[in-house]
Amino acid sequence: MSVAEQVPGDTERMERVLDAAAELLVRWGYRRVTIEDVARRAGVGKGTVYLHVRTKDALFLTVLLRSQRRVFADLADRIAAEPENALPWRMSRLLYQRMRGDDVTRALYLGDVEVLGRLAHEAVGALGELAALREDVGRRHFELLRDAGLLVEDLPAEKQLHAWRSVLFGFFLIDGVPQVRSPAAEEGSGELIEYAVRRLLAAPGLAPEREATAAAPVAAEAAGLYRPLIDHIDTEWRRRTR
Repeated sequence: MSVAEQVPGDTERMERVLDAAAELLVRWGYRRVTIEDVARRAGVGKGTVYLHVRTKDALFLTVLLRSQRRVFADLADRIAAEPENALPWRMSRLLYQRMRGDDVTRALYLGDVEVLGRLAHEAVGALGELAALREDVGRRHFELLRDAGLLVEDLPAEKQLHAWRSVLFGFFLIDGVPQVRSPAAEEGSGELIEYAVRRLLAAPGLAPEREATAAAPVAAEAAGLYRPLIDHIDTEWRRRTR
């Protein structure tokens, strides 16, 4: 179910507006895009856009919220459907694929000021509470896996979480610099990330062929950790739209 369907009175037209805003945000950057541009691209009048949002900031922050919601909803669903996706190395591959395929999500996570402009600063305030919730969920997720004996325990969960993110986002930074891309990266960074994170975090003796069975007892709880993030985004969405 889309975010728009969560909001009383919202319509498919709102999704078209957000799709247009997301496309132009990535193509031109926040500074250059106007409400008129978005309306034209969406095939609606400027006044129609203002029926849904009050300001340009509200429109593009809503675009960012939608991208976040899609990430968490997809992650929760994939963990529930395939327990091995609860493991950080499997999850890393999913997130990498998501971010490679979603320019808005990638710009947000990497703080791309060329795309986001001053929206990058606005997003820190607007999405600050979400970021804090996300940090708490990540820590609880790692602690859940540690308690189940699925992760090594050579570092506290908070430091493991930091190390995991460093690996994941390090791949994005390297992939974004053509002169340092290697032939190995061309063969599939998703696989390389999964390999690196598995070597960093997997408990000794946890063979890849046993991961689904080993993670099954905690998968539902792990997936459930991400549902409050989705609820929080829906609340923010309602607050920022008419």
